Amino acid sequence: MITLYRVDDGQNMHRFYHMRVEQTLFGGWALIREWGRIGNRRGQTLEEWFDGAEPAEAALWKLEAAKRSRGYNDRLK
Repeated sequence: MITLYRVDDGQNMHRFYHMRVEQTLFGGWALIREWGRIGNRRGQTLEEWFDGAEPAEAALWKLEAAKRSRGYNDRLK
């Protein structure tokens, strides 16, 4: 699981983003994303389905790079 944060007090921005790859019950693979405001119980979840582990992991690394380019990092400031 990869967890990234984006905190900017000036913009009142306190976000988290969790990403992980898991095998499904039917033999496929899923990239599961969860995001929302830090400290809020209600976030959002999205599952993306893939035929194999390699494409799911490639999507995970691509998404991580995109989030880091938008200011997310792995430390909660």
